[in-house]
Amino acid sequence: MKTIITVFMKEVVDNFRDRRTLMSALLMGPLFGPILFAFVINLSLKQSLSNADESLDLPVIGSEHAPNLMSYLESNNIVIVDGPESRSAAIDGVANGEHDVVVLIPDTFGENLANMVPATIEVITDQANTQAERETRRATRALRSYGQELAAMRLTVRGVSPMIMRPLNVDEVDVSTPSGRSAILLGMLSYFFIFALLTGGMNLAIDSTAGERERGSLEPLLCLPVKRDHLIYGKILAACLFMAISLSLSLTCFHFTLKFMPLQELGMTPNFGPSVVLIAFLLLVPFALVGASLMTLVASFTKSFKEAQTWVSVVLLAPTMPILVVSILMVRPSTLLMFVPSLSQHLLLVGLIKNEPLNMLHVAVSVGATLIVGALLTWVCARLYRREGLLG
Repeated sequence: MKTIITVFMKEVVDNFRDRRTLMSALLMGPLFGPILFAFVINLSLKQSLSNADESLDLPVIGSEHAPNLMSYLESNNIVIVDGPESRSAAIDGVANGEHDVVVLIPDTFGENLANMVPATIEVITDQANTQAERETRRATRALRSYGQELAAMRLTVRGVSPMIMRPLNVDEVDVSTPSGRSAILLGMLSYFFIFALLTGGMNLAIDSTAGERERGSLEPLLCLPVKRDHLIYGKILAACLFMAISLSLSLTCFHFTLKFMPLQELGMTPNFGPSVVLIAFLLLVPFALVGASLMTLVASFTKSFKEAQTWVSVVLLAPTMPILVVSILMVRPSTLLMFVPSLSQHLLLVGLIKNEPLNMLHVAVSVGATLIVGALLTWVCARLYRREGLLG
């Protein structure tokens, strides 16, 4: 243990001396991710909420053919403005971004309504434009609502109840909770946490292996009268320390940034208080051993610092791939999935955000399996450092 602690302290001190690299590893990764996530989500939510409350300027061609329709649209907070001169001009205006959406009412609109013939209304839009898609959806919803009211009035005039056109009355019963709904947006937090964890010790794992080989300091280090296993154990533990620090910074940063997101206005209440932050840290920190040992193992096969950066950057994405796949497929937690590192941490963290009770069996399997995988990778690293070919 004395040798392991000595190597551990040596790597920690060396990493603290490289202040620029340390600032990049412990600040850019843990802080930049939460701030960027909060900024993008906050901007998107505020834009969606403001669009729902603000009036919509709707260019209409042929508004004089449907005065009642125009009055109905104005009652739905839609301001009617003069549209382009012709249909072709409207198409060109929408295509070049001059207008988000244009409504075209033909001169036969009133005649068709009077003859009980479906009256055609063209909604010209660009579905590749996300801003136009929101405006189009709002205008189309108002037009369909007007059509439904006309249909109900026609049935009522003929002595037929409008309810005859609605044979089914479907009531949706939403069993979700505010915390559960927040997981829709916050379910990808585990991706940022694991990514921040890995980046926190990546530079140290590379520098203590490929960096020392490139500087020529690895050979005298391995010639010391100590077991090589102890040397690599100390290096991996040092990387684990900085990964844990990076993880704690990222969790703390997310705890504060979530307070500035208007999730409550959407009926969402994120369950990410101090106790959840602490539990999330305890659930995620075992993965530091997997990340540190895996990066050390990959970097040990490289000849230079730049080569190690290239390969470790690829490895950096591997633990996050199961999270992306499971997030798309919406897989439910199971005991079998708890044996997969990173995936088990993601599923447990999503359950925490939803304010669901932790399954202690799942927690035990996740922590145990992750530590076992990390221990096996550490053992492989120790076996690798026993080979004399490592210096070549």
